[in-house]
Amino acid sequence: MAAAGPGPGAGGAVKTLALVLEDEARRGGGGGYCSGDTVSGQVLLELAGPLPLRGLRLEAAGRARVAWSESPGAVPGAGTWGVAVRAPGPGPRREAEVRYLDIRQSLLRDPPEGEENLILLDGRHEFPFSFQLPQEPLVTSFTGKYGSIQYYVKAVLERPAVPDQSVQTELQIISHIDVNSPALLTPVLRSQEKMVGCWFFTSGPVSLSAKIERKGYCNGEAIPIYAEIENCSSRLIVPKAAIFQTQTYLASGKTKTFRQMVANVRGNHIASGSTDTWNGKTLKIPPVSPSILDCCIIRVEYSLAVYIHIPGAKKLMIEMPVVIGTIPCIGFSSRNSSITSQFSMDMSWLALTMPEHPEAPPNYADVVSEEEFSRHVPAYPPPIDCEEQLCCPVFAYIQEFRFQPPPLYSEIDPHPTDVEEVQPVSFML
Repeated sequence: MAAAGPGPGAGGAVKTLALVLEDEARRGGGGGYCSGDTVSGQVLLELAGPLPLRGLRLEAAGRARVAWSESPGAVPGAGTWGVAVRAPGPGPRREAEVRYLDIRQSLLRDPPEGEENLILLDGRHEFPFSFQLPQEPLVTSFTGKYGSIQYYVKAVLERPAVPDQSVQTELQIISHIDVNSPALLTPVLRSQEKMVGCWFFTSGPVSLSAKIERKGYCNGEAIPIYAEIENCSSRLIVPKAAIFQTQTYLASGKTKTFRQMVANVRGNHIASGSTDTWNGKTLKIPPVSPSILDCCIIRVEYSLAVYIHIPGAKKLMIEMPVVIGTIPCIGFSSRNSSITSQFSMDMSWLALTMPEHPEAPPNYADVVSEEEFSRHVPAYPPPIDCEEQLCCPVFAYIQEFRFQPPPLYSEIDPHPTDVEEVQPVSFML
C-alpha cells in the first residue's frame, strides 16, 4: 500500500490518500504480474471536512529508460607543446526511452449539471479500480547501472486552486522464460589451451575443457560444472568458475556496457605435470534478475566462466552463455521416477495372481476322457521284449505313449539316491 500525508488546501482537508493493490504480494518478490493479467485495487481517500474536487484519476505507466554521460574527449593541440588534453566538463549525454504501458482511468463520477466541481463529504472514501495489462509481451522490471525498466500505478487527486496531489506504487512485471525449451536444454562445451611463458622461455601448455548440461537455469539452482584441467607448465595453477552478468545499454547509436560477477567458486591447486577433473562441481545461482533479451535499449545477459589463474601470465578463460529463466526445468530424473512409479503400479497385479505355494497338476482323467484315449490307443498288444519293440513301427511306438497319464505329483523324490553327486564349479574372473 502506498499512502500520502495531508495535502495542501483549505485547512488540510485531505488526511490520507492511499493506493492499495488487492494482491499485495505480487508487487515485490512474490512473482509479479504478467502480460494479460488484471490489476485490481482501491484508492483510499480520508477527508477532515467537505472537499471540492475536480477529478480523481488513475494512471498506469511503464517504460524503459537509459541515460549516461560520455567521458570528456581529448582536444588535440590544446596543451603545452601541442599535447592533447581532455576538455573541461562532462561529455555529451546519451538518453533513450521506450514506453510499454500507458493507461488512464477516471475514478470520480461527473459533477452535477451546472457545477464544475464535485463535493465530497468528510470521512473515508474508497474508489475501486481494475484494468488489464496488454496482451503484448511486457519486458521484465529491472534496475541497472545506466538504466531501468519500471512500471507503476499512480492516483492523482485534482483540486481547484491548489496543486495536484498524487500517490503511486510500483508494479512488478515479469516476462516468463521457460528453460524447458529445446534451445535451452542443449549442453554447452568449450575447450582452450594456452602456452605459458614469455618469448622463447616457455614452460609448457595449460589446457582446459569445460561443459554444462544445459543452457537454461533458474534462480536458486546449482549449475553442475564438468571440466578437465591439464597443467603441463612449470607453475602452480588454480581453477575457478564464476557467473557474470552483462548489462548492455543503447542510446543515440552508442553502446554502454557494465559487467559484474554475481557468484563464484574455487577449485584446488594443480601442481606442475598434474591434472584435475571436475565431475559436477556446483555453482549456485543467487537471486538475480532473469535474462532480458526482448528490450531494444537494455539487455541483461549471463555467462558461466571457467578460468585458470596462472601466476605471472594472463588467465586462461572459457565462457559459456547461460540464460536465467523463470520456469524451472522439469528434469529427466523426475520424469523417470514418475514413469517408474507408474510402471510399478501397472505391474502390481502380478503379485496378486501368483500363489505362494505351487499347486499340484490336474488329474489325467480330468483332462483326457476315456473315449478320446481309446480312439488314439493302437489295437495291437504291447511288445513283450526289446526285439519285438524294434520290429514295431516307430510311429506306432510314439502313438502308444502319447496319451499316457503323467506320474503322480509329489514333492518327495520317489527315487532317492544315497550318494549326492557333487560337480566342481569354477568362476571366470
